Amino acid sequence: DGSSYKCRFKDKESEIEYLKYVPRPVLTVSPSWTSPGDSVTLTCSVGPPSAGWRFFWYKAVPDLSRYYTPELLAGGTTGTEQDSYILHGQTHTAGYACRAGRGDPGFNTSYSRVKFVWSGGVNPAASLTVTPHRLQHFSTESLSLICEGNSAEWIVKKADEDGYVSSSCSYWGEMTGSTCNTTTASSGVYWCESETQFSNAANITIHSGDVILVSSVHPVTEGHSVTLGCKFKTENLLYNVDFYKNNTLIPNPVRGELLISAVTKSDEGFYKCRGRKSPQGLETLTSAESWLSVKYPEEAASSSVFLVPLVVGLVSGVLLIILLLLFLRRYRKSEASSLSRSQRTNQSPATDHMINQGETQDGHYASLLHGDSCLYEAIGGSEEPEHGTNDEPEESVYENVRMETAAGTSDG
Repeated sequence: DGSSYKCRFKDKESEIEYLKYVPRPVLTVSPSWTSPGDSVTLTCSVGPPSAGWRFFWYKAVPDLSRYYTPELLAGGTTGTEQDSYILHGQTHTAGYACRAGRGDPGFNTSYSRVKFVWSGGVNPAASLTVTPHRLQHFSTESLSLICEGNSAEWIVKKADEDGYVSSSCSYWGEMTGSTCNTTTASSGVYWCESETQFSNAANITIHSGDVILVSSVHPVTEGHSVTLGCKFKTENLLYNVDFYKNNTLIPNPVRGELLISAVTKSDEGFYKCRGRKSPQGLETLTSAESWLSVKYPEEAASSSVFLVPLVVGLVSGVLLIILLLLFLRRYRKSEASSLSRSQRTNQSPATDHMINQGETQDGHYASLLHGDSCLYEAIGGSEEPEHGTNDEPEESVYENVRMETAAGTSDG
């Protein structure tokens, strides 16, 4: 995962020769499959010694080749001390990488391998359609992977079991236009790439047995219905078909298919089917498992992404209103005190002692009023900083704030 080389430095006094090891960090993602709006944690691991590293986080931008262009994530120019980084509001399939650096002069590791976060949800700008439209296929079947979206050129790629890119369509199929046709596909995650976009991903299982589960390629929207089937390799029917979720038998009055009339998040899980070749046959045939993914309606998913900023905005607004009310209250008290003092100045000298006492109290209120006014001005002024007081662009200030407060978090 790394390489070694010797560096030689020479100055007027001495010559230094030392061995420097260039490690390759390992990036992990959790979870690897997401629903719109989910948070994802990236973790970058460097071999020992592990102390003193700063970590840099990148988004992998496709370019229709075997490689990806690294693009620093928001607020990532200075790196993070933490070896983890949180992405908020993940919506589509995306690839990420990391690297680490330390020392003065700075020494950087190589980039990690690109690791993907998968989403089965269709991205209008880049979508994958699988024909036949199911996640499981017989090893003898032909398979078509069709790319659609805002691009004239596409490639289809496949990831291995560890989530790394293993090969493209040209190695195991034939790419014609935006369609990859193959008869030698193997189990794995498939997706489309354009020059700028990743499509939804499909976790396809190629089964060499006699039975496969028929299930949706894309996530099922909560509240909608979905039907699972059990398909025999030949055209013959299967008998006494049962369905299992997470290895637990599902009570089902209808033999041959499983209908879930109103899907909820609790219906997510690994499903498989089991049947017999004949009604009285003892031999059972069992399919492989496939994950049934359930997504929230688009409106709910969008609102969940913006829920936190909305709450923060509401709380900030309430606090500002409270400060304004306090300011007005103290201002009115000050006005009332001034009016009372003005009236007392027309009274007899016998009341001078009371007047002086009132002036002392008025000074106290005036001091409070002045303090509150300054506090209010500071809060209001922070929203619109004066021009010309800081040569640093506002964008870099924003990035620094994000890094200091989030310690390795990002909105997406």
